[in-house]
Amino acid sequence: MKSAQVSAFGTLFVSSLLLLVLPVQSAPGKLNGRVVGGEDAAKAQFPHQVSLRNGGSHSCGGSILSRNYILTAAHCVTNEDASGNHIPIAAERFTIRAGTNDRFSGGVLAQVAQVIVHEEYGSFLNDVALLRLESPLILSSSIQPISLPTADTPADADIIISGWGRIKHQGDLPRYLQYNTLRSISLDRCDELIGWGVQSELCLIHEANNGACNGDSGGPATYNNQLVGVAGFVWSACGTSYPDGYARVHFHNDWIRKNSDL
Repeated sequence: MKSAQVSAFGTLFVSSLLLLVLPVQSAPGKLNGRVVGGEDAAKAQFPHQVSLRNGGSHSCGGSILSRNYILTAAHCVTNEDASGNHIPIAAERFTIRAGTNDRFSGGVLAQVAQVIVHEEYGSFLNDVALLRLESPLILSSSIQPISLPTADTPADADIIISGWGRIKHQGDLPRYLQYNTLRSISLDRCDELIGWGVQSELCLIHEANNGACNGDSGGPATYNNQLVGVAGFVWSACGTSYPDGYARVHFHNDWIRKNSDL
């Protein structure tokens, strides 16, 4: 792998691709933000999408898997201690807002009762976590679970991402849910571009001034109406022509089923 120039959407910049972790994460960084180059989603276009809220404020995205469980990124719900261990944040800090495109209002707020982090999360790998809700969601046209993938995600496919991440590098968060269409690439191609040809990762490429950003972390990437990716990191900065890193959901299907009610 190349030396880390990733940011995670949310905190390596904060720790959310350089790899910036996006809370989305950087890669090895973190991501937080609106989809760069995106457009406003229509009402109920993404009924599986939720806003994950830490202390009452939007921090990441997530996807409804069932009335009781949300899938998000591990970096969105952990802190790193002095020894480099990832410690889950107390569940009572988190709520989710579902059923609305407005990150400030509408839909329903639900309290998180349990945070379940992948046991092998670290170094931007296995960046997935489950949230068990205190009370089951009431499903409607704007609140619906999304299916896990029935097959591995092919290369060269149109993948839809969505979120409330920053609309440009170090830019503002949007009020309304954004979406964009990226393109999946092979592990070999991802390895050539950013040194991240990892089986458990899904690399999504795009033109400059597009892609995920801080605040999108943990949010969905979908293909054929199935959840295929969890936003993890951007390389160097949001909106470059480098691919963005998503946890490959198909790789984690068994872990998700083992730790949820699916």
